[in-house]
Amino acid sequence: MKRIVIAGGIGAGKTATCEHLVSLGWPVIDADKIAHDVTQPGLPAYLALRDAFGDAVLRDDGAVDRTFLADVVFHDRSALRRLNLITHGHIGVEILRQLDATTGPAAFIALPLFRPEHRELLHLDEVWAVLVQPEIALARLIEYRGFTLADATARLESQMTNAQRAAIVDRVIWNEGTLDQLYQQLATALRESGLERG
Repeated sequence: MKRIVIAGGIGAGKTATCEHLVSLGWPVIDADKIAHDVTQPGLPAYLALRDAFGDAVLRDDGAVDRTFLADVVFHDRSALRRLNLITHGHIGVEILRQLDATTGPAAFIALPLFRPEHRELLHLDEVWAVLVQPEIALARLIEYRGFTLADATARLESQMTNAQRAAIVDRVIWNEGTLDQLYQQLATALRESGLERG
């Protein structure tokens, strides 16, 4: 079974990409969903987050206040590093568990924060990056996700540049046009990876 990562920054279109892959019948493992799952109250990552950031990071019901935490880490690189150190190991273990439970010719992993060491850790065959120019991502975050200009800018500035991301992946998919154009690129990528269906 091929293991293929879908990487990309915020606002690039990873969600649209992965939703289309699911609609074609491909299994997609979502690292963001796993990050949510492993930080549920009482679990080790949750306890470590509370210890690292204090009770201010919790909502009244005891769950992690993701909006507050995101505001902190995307304005403070040291806090972002601390968050990643706490959560990445737990997320990786669960990704591997889900991969081992998946059957078929390929599985995709939506992994926004792909790093070169993930190739060996997750036994990857390919890495695809969905990219978009920063000004387009900025406009999408403000228009479709309700970000302020300052928040959207902080999120984008905390991430790799397109050049940095393109240098560590196998395939770049530019998502600056219509959904149909995105789907056409995905069809080409699947075909060239020997995964064309029908």
